[in-house]
Amino acid sequence: MVGAMRAKKNPTAEQADGEIFWLSYTLIRGRVFTAEKMWQTTNGKIKGVTVMHRLIFWYELCLERLRYIDWLGPLALRLYLAPIFIGAGLHKFASWDSMVAWFGNPDWGLGLPLPAMMVLLAAGAELLGGLALIVGLATRLVVIPLMVTMLVAAGTSHWDNGWFAIAPGDPDTSTAKVLAMVGVPAADRSLENSTQVGERLAAARNILQRHGNYNWLTEKGVFVILNNGIEFAATYFIMLLALLFAGGGRWFSLDYWLSRRLHPLQG
Repeated sequence: MVGAMRAKKNPTAEQADGEIFWLSYTLIRGRVFTAEKMWQTTNGKIKGVTVMHRLIFWYELCLERLRYIDWLGPLALRLYLAPIFIGAGLHKFASWDSMVAWFGNPDWGLGLPLPAMMVLLAAGAELLGGLALIVGLATRLVVIPLMVTMLVAAGTSHWDNGWFAIAPGDPDTSTAKVLAMVGVPAADRSLENSTQVGERLAAARNILQRHGNYNWLTEKGVFVILNNGIEFAATYFIMLLALLFAGGGRWFSLDYWLSRRLHPLQG
């Protein structure tokens, strides 16, 4: 017992280094020290710790460094989504009469009530929301009506067409093949549809090659069959959902600078 007490009072160099390691690790978790400061504290030599301890250390170091560029993800999402919504909003305003007719007609359109009001709300949300995304203003607020717009678009315009926006023409490369492997019935039907799409594309390609200037027709891209499913609407919704939780990001958003102005101690 006395020997154990003496050993505790006079730890070995490796035990001391191990204690310094875990102290520094705890400080990192509490954001008191950075991982770089931890490395300096241990003089770059961490003894008395296992390989797992070293992996934890380097993992924390990488996370600490990533904090310097954590603004990149929100900025990329904003700049990707902004022109899409601005373009959609401008198109609705420029084609106002046809949009109102499409929103309200129950036979060949969406059959929504108050179509003029619906077009105004959708176009306004897309245009103003896209502009706000560019500068990162009220990001968490403006993505909410945009998410609602995507849900309405998916449910009214695309739901009956399934998932894919562009119908895959090869079942071997279709993403539905993965779902079919786990027994999803809809995936099997999608693969059957891909086979039929491939047959039609091959027939159309043959006709164009025999009776048209195929090289000129495909100079800007290959022909596809537009399925008009919910894929794009769902993808945009998920990206907007990420912005709802992440916000506009640091440095390159007005939200960040307004927050620093209103809460200087948190800057």
